[in-house]
Amino acid sequence: MPPPADLAPGGTRIDEVTRDGTVRLRTREWVPEAPIALEFNGLSYAVMMASPQDLEDFARGFALTEGLAKTPGDVTEIAVAEVDKGWIVRATLSGLGIGQLTERVRARVAESSCGLCGIENLEAVAKPLPRVAAHRPLDPQAIFAALGSLRDHQPLTRRTGAAHAAAFCGESGAILHVREDVGRHNALDKLIGALAAAGQDAQGGFILSTARCSYEIVEKAVRAGATRLVTVSLPTSLAVERATAAGLGLWSLARDDSVLRVTGPSDAPL
Repeated sequence: MPPPADLAPGGTRIDEVTRDGTVRLRTREWVPEAPIALEFNGLSYAVMMASPQDLEDFARGFALTEGLAKTPGDVTEIAVAEVDKGWIVRATLSGLGIGQLTERVRARVAESSCGLCGIENLEAVAKPLPRVAAHRPLDPQAIFAALGSLRDHQPLTRRTGAAHAAAFCGESGAILHVREDVGRHNALDKLIGALAAAGQDAQGGFILSTARCSYEIVEKAVRAGATRLVTVSLPTSLAVERATAAGLGLWSLARDDSVLRVTGPSDAPL
């Protein structure tokens, strides 16, 4: 039987049960999630669970934040294909990142229970981030302006209520680029890839993320060349430590009426 005409694509008829026992029939559209295999130079590098949209941006941004690519020009010939069990994104990688690509693939194949892989991963987390460029204090009014218009740029979130967004905003808070995904890291990688494709300098504004601010969000922002990061949730201790060491301006718990300045320059002392 075909779905009802008023059922949204990908939607499902479900029951909503209230506390007083009332049952209402609702239609919900679920946020898409699928395995995305990333291949560089014919080598399988990672399989990520992500929303299958803006996948060229995803591959480009992932390569940049993973350190596989030093510049956007190092990632070329990106091809996206839907397969039986998910999606495959293939890209050609050039430049200094080729050595890291082959080493990471070799290490993954050679993993054992000896614990060396864990030690290497710990060292990778502790590796210092580059210092961000000198930057002016971020005007809190720009944050409030961006928050006020963000939902207008989130079609997937409006339909499903279950997607993360990462936005790049100008100095005044005007939203210039947005990418969405079921995963917070994926949304940011997609945004970074979109900025690279557009030739947008990440220093000329700030990144706004709807996600919890873990250390990976800080690291991806820094590696993308951003100088200021705003998140709607609080940061972890390691995120604060990494942002402070890199000189990243970090603002968190962003709401329509308040925001916490965690690190970074200001006209007033912290």
